[in-house]
Amino acid sequence: MAIENLFDSASSVMTVVSFTTFVGILWWTFSRSNKDFDAAANLPFADEALDYPVEAGVAKEERSHV
Repeated sequence: MAIENLFDSASSVMTVVSFTTFVGILWWTFSRSNKDFDAAANLPFADEALDYPVEAGVAKEERSHV
């Protein structure tokens, strides 16, 4: 009898903890500004100049044929 009450209480506590976590994730997702996402979206293009350094002397046309 006592163990059944313990499992019922644990189940209720885990339901509340899970719901609170879900609401926290939703709040964290929608409270962020778009600047963070815009900066992250442009990261792949940030090092484009480093992919083909000017010192190599390779013309743009030559790169496309390789």
